Amino acid sequence: MVATMQLIFNHKTALVTGADRNTGAVIARTLSRNGVSVIIHSNQCDGSAAAAAHALENSFFVEGDIATEGGCQAVLAQLQSQALNVDILVNNYGTASFAKWDSASTEEWLDMYQKNVLSAARLVQGIVPSMKQRAWGRIVNLGTIGSHRPGKIMPHYYASKSALANLGVSLTQELAGTGITVNTVSPGLIHTPELEAAYRVKARKKGWGNDWKDIVSHIVSEEFPNPCGRLATREEVADLVTFLCSNNAGYINGQNIRIDGGAISHV
Repeated sequence: MVATMQLIFNHKTALVTGADRNTGAVIARTLSRNGVSVIIHSNQCDGSAAAAAHALENSFFVEGDIATEGGCQAVLAQLQSQALNVDILVNNYGTASFAKWDSASTEEWLDMYQKNVLSAARLVQGIVPSMKQRAWGRIVNLGTIGSHRPGKIMPHYYASKSALANLGVSLTQELAGTGITVNTVSPGLIHTPELEAAYRVKARKKGWGNDWKDIVSHIVSEEFPNPCGRLATREEVADLVTFLCSNNAGYINGQNIRIDGGAISHV
């Protein structure tokens, strides 16, 4: 009989930011499937977090714009009011906006920093003290391979995500000996409905055809070459995040782990 690896969590509770949709929702679902109590966060106070939470067993929800100081405090207050102790913090929330070096305004630079760096930093400051009391914790930040290989387009986005990866290394050192690990997961292109829709528009302009497999072959050959010859799935990213959140990954700490099909070849 072949033994299979079983992820060990021992009745943990995870807060996944931006988990009402897309990759965050898949991460929350994967953690829940492995026995973790999940707190779904949405930046919008529109009921989406509640709806996502109702679809999972033993789940909760919080709402608030964590790109702002007030929104983060509101989320922390909701955790306290529900007597929820967070053992696992997945800083999945983040966003990009289009800009170039000759057009990105100061406000756009600051906006990316608020959304991709301070949103995580504020939650860390609010949640880590209780993790320390329990002498166990997991923090996983969602980055991008752009922190390894930034492009000339969207410099404000790549700079903010690089700062997030830097934050993770600094936090690892700060939390030495506490039982809390900190890691960054940096995907390449992930196949999401939004990404597919955008590339279908591009495919029509470039004459790539309508078949998604053909479009992916063009993406891989012209824009995102990688030895695996495809894009990541949300499930693959979620599986990696879930593993890093488990007891099984207790000796993986302070890392920025790429999940990019081998797109970046340096070691």
